[in-house]
Amino acid sequence: MADSYDVIVIGGGPGGYVAAIRAAQLGLKAAVIEREHLGGICLNWGCIPTKALLRTAEVYHLMQNASAFGLSASGVSFDLAQVVKRSRAVAAQLQSGVKHLLRKHKVAVVEGHGRLAGKGKVAVTRDGKPVAELSAKHIILATGARPRVLPGLEPDGRQVWTYREAMVPESMPKSLLVVGSGAIGIEFASFYRTLGAEVTVVEVLERILPVEDEEISALARKAFERQGMKILTSASVKALKKEAAGVSATIASAGGETKVAAERVILAVGIDANVENLGLEGTGVGLERGRVAVDPWMQTGEPGVYAIGDLTGPPWLAHKASHEGVICVERIAGLPSVRPLDAKRIPGCTYCRPQIASVGLTERAAIESGRSVKVGRFPFIGNGKAIALGETEGMVKTVFDAKTGELLGAHLIGPEVTELIQGYAVARTLETTEAELMHTVFPHPTLSEAMHESVLEAYGHAIHI
Repeated sequence: MADSYDVIVIGGGPGGYVAAIRAAQLGLKAAVIEREHLGGICLNWGCIPTKALLRTAEVYHLMQNASAFGLSASGVSFDLAQVVKRSRAVAAQLQSGVKHLLRKHKVAVVEGHGRLAGKGKVAVTRDGKPVAELSAKHIILATGARPRVLPGLEPDGRQVWTYREAMVPESMPKSLLVVGSGAIGIEFASFYRTLGAEVTVVEVLERILPVEDEEISALARKAFERQGMKILTSASVKALKKEAAGVSATIASAGGETKVAAERVILAVGIDANVENLGLEGTGVGLERGRVAVDPWMQTGEPGVYAIGDLTGPPWLAHKASHEGVICVERIAGLPSVRPLDAKRIPGCTYCRPQIASVGLTERAAIESGRSVKVGRFPFIGNGKAIALGETEGMVKTVFDAKTGELLGAHLIGPEVTELIQGYAVARTLETTEAELMHTVFPHPTLSEAMHESVLEAYGHAIHI
């Protein structure tokens, strides 16, 4: 294996391996250094296997409600070991696919831990022993992040879980305490609740899914509570006592303290960037709030060293990391068409039941930015396809600049909205106004018609409401 490259990527997650493949496509000699599994957390322990779990929960829910569709299904149950096995198989299949893609594009893969070792050099160790020293003019840091740990809530892999343990349970907990109500926490809460666990969610902020539009957040809470979840907001875990049968948590809020007993706890309070042991000392690579600081082209303060993905801060999304990897490499290659990433055009998705998706500014953020806005809403109960599917919960909300007609944001909760959101993401990228969206022909009968109706409703032209 040659030890000199044009581009070396430290980290083989969705940012790193995509950057390496794009570099190879552009004629650059590329290598990826990965210490664990190609595909990173997303493919192996995040995005992909959790969606497999959630698909199982979705099918289970449908089977339990078969009578609503004129069907009969008795004795519906699940085999947890097989549920987990399928999830792991899905991850393994995709990891194999990533290996194939890297081979196809002749990207060198080096197993081990990579760290900067001087100007244009990367040292690779495995089990603490040196195995290689590589060199490149351009080095991309793509080491991702890990679960954040709170004092007193340190995961032990048995009673207090991170997402890793939550993905491969040996037995089904009868009760579960989820600390944190972002996408990770809510997805696990949704999965376990659908399979029958008693679930309590604790959120320190005043509402769940705090990055989402307030109206969507409120609808989500109502939906989850109807499913039987207990949700505590403006609350925090003051103390956690481990007992033989599970844990006893003391929850503090403005109303005082309450006790919550649960068999297991899932800690989902955010992530911390993996900046340790990267050889950043003595370089120009700067840190801001524990994350690597970069310019719009992913360049750090050290010439020839770049950083992408979770390492650089929010939004912590795989597709953001992949896009940053492409931008970084295309800038290195000197492509004239490359442009910086606009984070406001990145869609976000939460795969709970009902699904949640959004892109752009929330209504509050748009108003606080000084804009006058027009807001449209359309409920799925008014959509023929949603009624046929038996999935009428939720709505589509659109936010426009009242003066220019620019689509500022879109916020959806309901059936398959994680697939629908891309329509609005494209519209945002094309700087679409209400006029283009109004004149777009949406097929019938589809869930996407609700997207059209929301736009029409913002301007008083909705037909089916």
